[in-house]
Amino acid sequence: MVRSIFVLAGILLTGVATTMADQNLLTLGNGLDAANVTSRNGAKLSVEQGVLRITTAAPSDEPGFTLKPTQGKWDLSDQLYVAVDVRNTDQRPVTVRCRLMSPRKTAGQFDTAGQHISLAPGQSGTIKVWIPRGTPEWSKVQLFGMRGYPWGMSLDYKDSAGFARNVTGLQVFQLSVKGSQTFDVTAIRAAGEPVKPTQLLADPDQFFPFIDEFGQYIHADWPGKTHSVAELAEHKSAEEKDLAAHASPAGWDQYGGWKDGPALKATGFFYAAKHDGKWWLVDPDGRLFFSNGMDCVTTSEGTTRITDRQRWFKDMPAEDSQFKDCYRDTGSGLDGYYKGKTSRCFDFGRANLMRKYGTDWQQAFADLAHRRLRSWGINTIANWSSPAIYMQKKTPYTANVNFRSKQLSGSEGYWGKFRDVFDPDFAAQVKAAMARQADTINDPWCIGYFVDNEISWGDDDVSLAAAALASPADQAAKKAFIDDLKSKYGEVEKLNAAWGTSHASWDDVLKGTTQPDAKKAHDDLAAFHIKTAEMYFSTIRDAVKAAAPNHMYLGCRFAWANLPAVQVAAKYCDVVSFNIYRRDVVNYDYSNVADVPMIIGEFHFGALDRGMFHTGLVQTENQAQRAEAYRHYVQSVLSDPHYVGCHWFKYMDEPTTGRPHDEENYQIGFLDIVDTPYPETIDASRQVGAEMYEYRMKAK
Repeated sequence: MVRSIFVLAGILLTGVATTMADQNLLTLGNGLDAANVTSRNGAKLSVEQGVLRITTAAPSDEPGFTLKPTQGKWDLSDQLYVAVDVRNTDQRPVTVRCRLMSPRKTAGQFDTAGQHISLAPGQSGTIKVWIPRGTPEWSKVQLFGMRGYPWGMSLDYKDSAGFARNVTGLQVFQLSVKGSQTFDVTAIRAAGEPVKPTQLLADPDQFFPFIDEFGQYIHADWPGKTHSVAELAEHKSAEEKDLAAHASPAGWDQYGGWKDGPALKATGFFYAAKHDGKWWLVDPDGRLFFSNGMDCVTTSEGTTRITDRQRWFKDMPAEDSQFKDCYRDTGSGLDGYYKGKTSRCFDFGRANLMRKYGTDWQQAFADLAHRRLRSWGINTIANWSSPAIYMQKKTPYTANVNFRSKQLSGSEGYWGKFRDVFDPDFAAQVKAAMARQADTINDPWCIGYFVDNEISWGDDDVSLAAAALASPADQAAKKAFIDDLKSKYGEVEKLNAAWGTSHASWDDVLKGTTQPDAKKAHDDLAAFHIKTAEMYFSTIRDAVKAAAPNHMYLGCRFAWANLPAVQVAAKYCDVVSFNIYRRDVVNYDYSNVADVPMIIGEFHFGALDRGMFHTGLVQTENQAQRAEAYRHYVQSVLSDPHYVGCHWFKYMDEPTTGRPHDEENYQIGFLDIVDTPYPETIDASRQVGAEMYEYRMKAK
């Protein structure tokens, strides 16, 4: 290890510790070099006290600076990530993002990779952006259908070849600008050691197969790897001793509520309440409850496609063997190689449970899940979990309500289009979906219902109205919008005057799909956007309460949100839910929208040191850092008075070669694909669970 040296504005600055492989990217010399460092969107740049100071002001879109390499590009193929050291010198929280850029094969376009950090006043931190990796030039192995590969993580569904060798610049900028604010950048460097691709990639006959009978990577070893069926029994025995020694956090009641804490009204069901200025859930016995949860507690999380990849897998069982139920067909993938293709799949997770627990494996796994969660300081079985497990009624759970209804044709979304909430089919399908929840209704162990997941609300406060106008004439939402416009304007000529359009008639408006000027039509578009959100949340709230009046409506699990949608959700949901993939929830955009209880439906961290090829959405360098990231995140949630829980995604790692529908192969489980716990994360979880009630009560 050496100390890196920077010269900024003529001052010798000793920076953070780096390795010989680190590459310094920010060199200011005697001041700003306008050829390499330029302002973005009105930000003021200066060199003060040996660091680069950025001053931003609202309104502005992503103000900050762009840094370009002197020689036109950086070759970062020997580094794992780009690190930006940031200090918040302002009196308010600040969120800063770094974005790397590399040109695509199509001229004028860029591939980008980015991460951000939120800092309290006076706080320092480091943004780390993992550098996407492409197939090594010397490789003769063709792999597909995954997000990460033996040579590193790729950009989603894109060709990442050449990204690391051709980074043409980076941008550092502020998110959520709130007036005039300042932050300092003290260093920018490329650091860390990337995965070294095995030379076997040059020889397909040696590389294949590269996945063993348990679904693990063959060409590496690591702590906790399973090498034989006999080791499964050893792991099982060792875990039994560990669980016996750590049965439950002290001070919990039967539900995982705070037995030793304040007592509120006991209703026999979960509800939300404010106590001493903080929102809490209250368990059926009247005890304060923080929902520290686990998603995807199920037996079906290890499925991967094998069609066109048979050569990849070693010693696959015959389809008429005891593992015949691990085979199934699946339809088109969301994107990538398997888009539009039906293919054969195999569930390695299920097969490993059969090997480990024998003929009664399903019951054994379900029973063990409750013991594990309690031991780990987890008190909630959360979304996407198996009813066969949570209906044992040993651990509180959230139920997820899914349904199909007519779509809003003009909308767009990652997982699909938005719903046409004005079509009668919407209310009918919500009602039918709640009827299917009969087993959970009036169950005291049921916390409540998430309805939908990560639906697309659009980028701004007019998106759903614009989507309605872009839809065909028979779209119920479009008819409802035009009825509102008729009621307001009466004559189409008055609409034309307000919007700057030239519609010949209201029928012309109905049949057309051209978008009006967003500024001129803003008020009308924004009003219908809100009306759509009102119809969505009120209809679902009414259906949930009609079927299950004793349970909570937990919202739609926002991943992409806009302010009007969140504000409307706060009116109708008992708890507003978000999936927040960040380092913590400090300065999260929607934390203070309204004084209502909120819950996090998904978060996770991963690393590449245990045989997996992708870290997931928030990266760490190793298991020790992953455990620390988990602790830090949950404690940031506990410190915020609005949040009543957070749920980790997910119980078991994703398949090494990618799950069927979206190719994710993330190291994000508390268990690996062979049902072996990750001890570092388990230790952190136990510590958090044991301390979480006192920690939340004392947090300011």
